[in-house]
Amino acid sequence: MSYDEKYAYLEARVDALKTNKTGDERQTVDEVFDKQTLMTLYDMMTSGIIDSVRYPIATGKEGNVFYATDPDGDPVALKIFRTSTSTFKRVGKYIEGDPRFKGLSGNRRKLIHAWANKEFRNLQRYYDAEIPVPEPITCSKNCLVMEYIGDESGPAPQLRDVVLEEPTEIYDEVVAFIIDGWQEAHLVHGDMSEYNILMYDGEPMLIDCGQAMTADHFNSKELLKRDINNVNRFFKNRGADIIKMEVIMEEALGGTDDDDNEDDNDDNDDEEEDEQ
Repeated sequence: MSYDEKYAYLEARVDALKTNKTGDERQTVDEVFDKQTLMTLYDMMTSGIIDSVRYPIATGKEGNVFYATDPDGDPVALKIFRTSTSTFKRVGKYIEGDPRFKGLSGNRRKLIHAWANKEFRNLQRYYDAEIPVPEPITCSKNCLVMEYIGDESGPAPQLRDVVLEEPTEIYDEVVAFIIDGWQEAHLVHGDMSEYNILMYDGEPMLIDCGQAMTADHFNSKELLKRDINNVNRFFKNRGADIIKMEVIMEEALGGTDDDDNEDDNDDNDDEEEDEQ
């Protein structure tokens, strides 16, 4: 497929996504696939990162996730962050005090690009710490490509939609996400719930990591408490044996040392340089 054919294909796919949509749905598609986003996808196609964009598989607060394929025909997940004003306002609460966004608060498009890059880096940190997340592949501007979690029948279901035969066993695994996330990845997810955990092959997997903060963030311990309370609330209703929030907090914070904070600061400096 030639360059011109690939760009024409992208435009045709966007038109197809608008077919049989309501006015609001068509507006959402327009917000996702603006001209600059199409050019970014075009660059990804000509660079051999993706070959096709097929259909939407999830709609989130900040962006939409699409089933796409790479040049070998294997599935990948393509997350496109909307660059609309509403998205810009929504992510603002996660930016205050985060040095990775220094100097970007007034530039909407650059901030959304930084937000996409932040999710990519957070996924990489979780992945390197061997916490189950989709493997990050690449990120360019407001487009993030990562491992597709699912099979030929569709994406993996959210935790909230699954009947748990052994709820305590799954609960223990999710609590380990919180503890290991803090100790090994030096991150706190900040929005962990039954909506941001997928169940794949009987195992939980953490997703939507854009709002995750480094452990040295001024509000990190409050976010840690919120994650624990959300997880405990959900699993208590599913009949799991719950561990007290204070016990989980103590175990998570017990592994924190000064070297961890130095690593976080180094990572923040690297990300600021990337956005210059």
